[in-house]
Amino acid sequence: MTALTSSGLSDAKATLECAKQLAATLLSERGEASGALLARELHGVLRALDAGDRHCFQRYLATEFRPDKAALRAAAERYLAGDTAEAAATLAQAADPPRQELLRRMNMAPGGTGALIAMRSEINARLGGEPELKLLDADLRHLFASWFNRGFLELRRIDWQSPAAVLEKLIVYEAVHAIKGWDDLRRRLAPDRRCFAFFHPALPGEPLIFVEVALVEGLATSMPPLLSQDVEKDTARTLRADTAIFYSISNCQDGLRGVSFGNFLIKQVVEELQAEFPRLQRFSTLSPVPGFRRWLTQQLAEESNPDAALLPELARGGWWHDPEQSEPLRAALMRLCATYLTRPASPGNRIDPVARFHIGNGARLERINWLANTEFRAIQESFGIMVNYLYDPDSIENNHEAFMRGGTIVRSPDVDALMLKTCLKPCGHPTPSRPSTPTPRPKEATS
Repeated sequence: MTALTSSGLSDAKATLECAKQLAATLLSERGEASGALLARELHGVLRALDAGDRHCFQRYLATEFRPDKAALRAAAERYLAGDTAEAAATLAQAADPPRQELLRRMNMAPGGTGALIAMRSEINARLGGEPELKLLDADLRHLFASWFNRGFLELRRIDWQSPAAVLEKLIVYEAVHAIKGWDDLRRRLAPDRRCFAFFHPALPGEPLIFVEVALVEGLATSMPPLLSQDVEKDTARTLRADTAIFYSISNCQDGLRGVSFGNFLIKQVVEELQAEFPRLQRFSTLSPVPGFRRWLTQQLAEESNPDAALLPELARGGWWHDPEQSEPLRAALMRLCATYLTRPASPGNRIDPVARFHIGNGARLERINWLANTEFRAIQESFGIMVNYLYDPDSIENNHEAFMRGGTIVRSPDVDALMLKTCLKPCGHPTPSRPSTPTPRPKEATS
């Protein structure tokens, strides 16, 4: 038994060494055809490794293929002595780690792109404890940003006639509102819905990111009507729609984290919907606020916070199902959520990730909705509050520039008014604060 175990360990070590040798040989190979064959062989060997040995190979990539220090120092000194274009180019070439070229050559094999995405997905879980892996992660992210730029992406509409393999992936990859089986998926692909995804030629049949859209009348302010399966699904209702609600955006490839697709996706889908439905007047999201509860809990834990009395009230289980318990909390939570979403970013006090995505893409913070989603996850993240971010094609670019240049969060008068609403005294009774000017409420979506 011991001999077999030793033999097994020896075989595994030999396979790992073979992978390392193939990687070194692949980098030194000059011919494209022979390089493609070596890349194919290398990926075959890597597939035979277990998770531990793949980790060893990843560390090998991260530590052994760095820029030549002497060449880099000489190039830097040459550039500092005379910052010519030629010296700059030489410095850039010297700083480019050989590891990037090796990864490019590994990408030449059939399925190489998918294998590298899977590699980055694996190392993501280890980055916190192994800083050296960050070098490999940075190189992969840099290459993916180039390989997956907008020019290579293909926008496709997904409907009930799409291949079953693609439909199945929607169920697996949905990250915002879980798809509860095939009947639920059929509803989300009904005539009054649209689903679009980006695909890449190197990953046929694999969506990179997809968005689910509901065509409704008025601004949708609650999730249950959008997710309901008992809804009229005729074409006439679709043609009456004046608003497109983006209610779920899901990234599908963990290994492509940090490579931006969503901004291109939303803008192109807006164009597609405008062409198909000229009646559409509004393009809005109904989005979660994933960081609100965590932020608010930290704020209320400070005894000096005037809203600290909220903390025990919010700790009561099921208050969101009882209007007598929830209504006294409504004004304060809505005001505090508006504060959370509009506060300036600072070190250690980041903007909500969903808000940053949409505001950074040029949307306006349009409306904050009370108990719009009472599913467990929504309560845990934001006490059930959801947000409409409005994409106005005429102001997207100006909003984007305002945020990127000065951190300005463009918002509606309704949101400003929320921050002037009543707040709770420590005893829990409401007290009036600054008066606010009423603003017209948008028509809510019909279901």
